[in-house]
Amino acid sequence: MFTKEEFGKRLLEVRKQNHETQPDLAKVIGTVKSHISEMENGKMTTTIEKFALICEHYKVSADYLLGLSDDPNPR
Repeated sequence: MFTKEEFGKRLLEVRKQNHETQPDLAKVIGTVKSHISEMENGKMTTTIEKFALICEHYKVSADYLLGLSDDPNPR
């Protein structure tokens, strides 16, 4: 089941696994560092376009980031 908290936790996890900072990810998806922070803290989400960019950038499945699957690999 999707929750903003789980999305944030998984986003933080994949960002750190890729050795990127919040400003790095913000630049990739066209936003600001505070937006990344709010997402990682489970306070907000993002647009579908930015969400798709995150999935593509980190090569993780949307289902994984949404908490619908425990498999981070896209099919």
